[in-house]
Amino acid sequence: MGKNKEKSADKELSSTINIGISEDDRTAIADGLSRLLADTYTLYLKTHNFHWNVTGPMFNTLHLMFEAQYTELALAVDLIAERIRSLGIPAPGTYSAYAKLTSIPETEGVPKATEMIKLLVEGQEAVVRTARSIFPIAEKANDEPTADLLTQRLQVHEKTAWMLRSLLED
Repeated sequence: MGKNKEKSADKELSSTINIGISEDDRTAIADGLSRLLADTYTLYLKTHNFHWNVTGPMFNTLHLMFEAQYTELALAVDLIAERIRSLGIPAPGTYSAYAKLTSIPETEGVPKATEMIKLLVEGQEAVVRTARSIFPIAEKANDEPTADLLTQRLQVHEKTAWMLRSLLED
């Protein structure tokens, strides 16, 4: 199927949905959630990478902590993608799409454990900012399920950032 036919089919499917949220609002919310999905997936990859490659005196603590964090992120990407689909919009699902949508930079090489923690704090906070930026359109559209999802994600990422930051204190 050609690209124009795919877009036409997606648009046709999208316009038949009647959940009390306009098509324009569903599209705007899904665009925001797509950015959140990209940030979450990028943070998942970064956290998993650091789990595999962490070394030093805090190895065991960080190895286990990073595993718990990437496991939670893996579950989150599914929830976010399914919310996008519930709005009638295709969810992005490729590395190239995520690279275009994410606000989290890739980390080259293998940083030291303390730098890994700092980078993960930055990643958690980036996800928080992205999630928070979606609230106005979700609230305007009375999209309570998206607002609920965003609230849950904010709680997880703010708490995780705090826990990681506390490891950096003397």
